[in-house]
Amino acid sequence: MRSIQGLRPHRVVVLARDGLLPFELGIPHRIFGRSRDATGRHLYEVVTCSIRPPGPVRTDADFAIQVEHGPEALATADTVIVPASYKLGPVFKEGVLSDELAAALAHIRPGTRLASICTGVYVLAAAGLLDGRPATTHWSNAERLQRLFPRIEVDPDVLFIDDGDVLTSAGVAAGIDLCLHMVRRDHGAAVANEVARHTVVPPYRDGGQAQYIERPVPDPQAATTTTARAWALGRLHEPIQLRDMAARESMSVRTFTRRFRAETGVSPGQWLTQQRVERARHLLESSDLSIDQVAHDAGFGTAQSMRQHLQAALGVTPTAYRRTFRAGSGHDRAAHSGTGHGGTGHGGTGHGGTGRAGTSPVSSGS
Repeated sequence: MRSIQGLRPHRVVVLARDGLLPFELGIPHRIFGRSRDATGRHLYEVVTCSIRPPGPVRTDADFAIQVEHGPEALATADTVIVPASYKLGPVFKEGVLSDELAAALAHIRPGTRLASICTGVYVLAAAGLLDGRPATTHWSNAERLQRLFPRIEVDPDVLFIDDGDVLTSAGVAAGIDLCLHMVRRDHGAAVANEVARHTVVPPYRDGGQAQYIERPVPDPQAATTTTARAWALGRLHEPIQLRDMAARESMSVRTFTRRFRAETGVSPGQWLTQQRVERARHLLESSDLSIDQVAHDAGFGTAQSMRQHLQAALGVTPTAYRRTFRAGSGHDRAAHSGTGHGGTGHGGTGHGGTGRAGTSPVSSGS
């Protein structure tokens, strides 16, 4: 991305509209605003703009927010983020942009990275930017999104989807997952993890939206899979069998698998693969271990197996990932990711993927 290559911070412009949720509006400011390099330099500049001239923007709470920038700020963006709003008007009802909103979006330059949080996806969809692409939104709105925009591949289960130059997230707190992912994609896991620590959130949440959909309240005395997950994390470098994880919780394999999926939204094998990918990323970024040793320590067994899993999850080889994200690298930290979807003319780059574990094959021994 342009500003990541240069000295100036990457500019993130957040589009505020009437009916906005203050929590979601604040997510990009918190996550990107906390991102710094090893010298303490801010990596992003976050600006909020309205679709009208500067002035107050109503929220869904009992207060308004004074926005100092009009839609012209969108023309200066390297990334535009569209949070949710409860006043979507014709975008939500008919799937079309209002004249005012269309005029604002016209300021966005080709090549700008676009992202939405929750129902902000309706704006991107109505603008035709998601046709033929995968996208997600809050699980309660996914069916309507699919019905209103049949050309979009709506996935209601994931926390976010990265389709290169256009990214979408599920509701509310999934915006945190998405923004942390974008920081990780731009600058590596170390920077994203530091932001997550200061924000007191996990750097990567397991599973998808399925775990948050309303279900009957479980018996408070029922066993969970927490102990098994902690046990597995301590020995990712070893072969881990499903029956061994189930035994840690004194459950049958069938019961353990069902409960694990209910708690995390993914299968035990998918979860293990995701943890091993994250372990490999950390070692590739922070150590001088050989590729073979990283593969062993992350639990993939062989370099070839790790290469297949990283290609599936991240779209890059271990060697390319290390070259891009080594500390102190002056190269474009997003360029490693490959070319994003070219359907909209926004020609950014980035590895695609969904914000849940289990998008790559299960490694041997899992």
